[in-house]
Amino acid sequence: MSDPTTAVTLTVDGLDYSGWTSVEISTGLERQARSFSIGITWKWPGQNILRPVKQGARCEVRIGSDLVITGWVDATPISYDHEKVTTSITGRSLTADLIDCGAINQPGQWKGQSVQKIVQAIAGVYGLTVKSEIAATSGLTDHTIEPGETAFESIDRLLTLFRVFSTDNAQGQVVLAEVGSAGRCSESLRLGGNVLKADAALDFTQVFSEYRVIGQRSGTDEDFAKTATEVNASVSDPRMTRKRVKVIHESGQLTDKMAADRANWERGTALGKALETTYEVQGWRQANGALWIPNTIVRVIDPVIGYDRDMLIAEVTYRLDDQGTICQLRVGPPEGYLQEPDDPHKHRKVKKGDSVEYLLPADYQDK
Repeated sequence: MSDPTTAVTLTVDGLDYSGWTSVEISTGLERQARSFSIGITWKWPGQNILRPVKQGARCEVRIGSDLVITGWVDATPISYDHEKVTTSITGRSLTADLIDCGAINQPGQWKGQSVQKIVQAIAGVYGLTVKSEIAATSGLTDHTIEPGETAFESIDRLLTLFRVFSTDNAQGQVVLAEVGSAGRCSESLRLGGNVLKADAALDFTQVFSEYRVIGQRSGTDEDFAKTATEVNASVSDPRMTRKRVKVIHESGQLTDKMAADRANWERGTALGKALETTYEVQGWRQANGALWIPNTIVRVIDPVIGYDRDMLIAEVTYRLDDQGTICQLRVGPPEGYLQEPDDPHKHRKVKKGDSVEYLLPADYQDK
């Protein structure tokens, strides 16, 4: 008998479809639009057990009773031979339109507006709402849509300046998120316990000893000449022992504080990305019945890599195939995703058993 808590249901035009032979649902902190691909295979002779699902139809995807995607059907591919027929349905969150479509606001310029208001204006053109989990930002001197850029590309330029990231939620809203705002997992990831497989590149090619941010801003009567037209900031990272300098040219109206914050952010995220690890566990739910979801803090105990610390789940993929239900979790140090430039090493506490302690603080502390 199938487990109702892992049953995947697609709802289109008030009709529920289920009984899939393959499933892949991906959602993540750094993904602007979560996605799904579900399919059925049957043998000849047989009938198509699916009523036609139209491309572009609004849909909802649930795992058990948990809503995981509100979006649109992108494609309905079908393939067959003399023995069997395979049909699939793929789609993405409502927010996918921001990725695909142009930024078309008229006028396409904002002065003295917060990130939240500008993002809502750009997303609102496509009928999307914005949920903000971050503190209100100060007014931006100027933001102008660049010719030919997509809505998300325009939004992303804003987010990078303010060290904010956006994602979506199960309702298809644009979410301006904070690290760990989805809470803490009730279950740990433990080698020798629930971990089936792990993969860590441990690639330090994007870690540098110095990060330099350069740019410019328009001058005013009080702020003019070289101080306005040339803005720059730099920060060093002694954890990279040889000289390696990364130069970031920032477009838009750059202030001295923005440049300094961006340099700090680059330093923090670079090492966090280098330590990202992907784990696979059996099943899609934790021991308490809750789904594994992104932007949650999880304890990782992995003596092979050397982790005994809190990590952030950055991406979750629910997969159903011949091996059953598998959940793939991409995790990394929370410090690698923080928006604020504060140096967490100021409060470092040495912890035995964690071989990467010299690179990152021992534990994540929610503010």
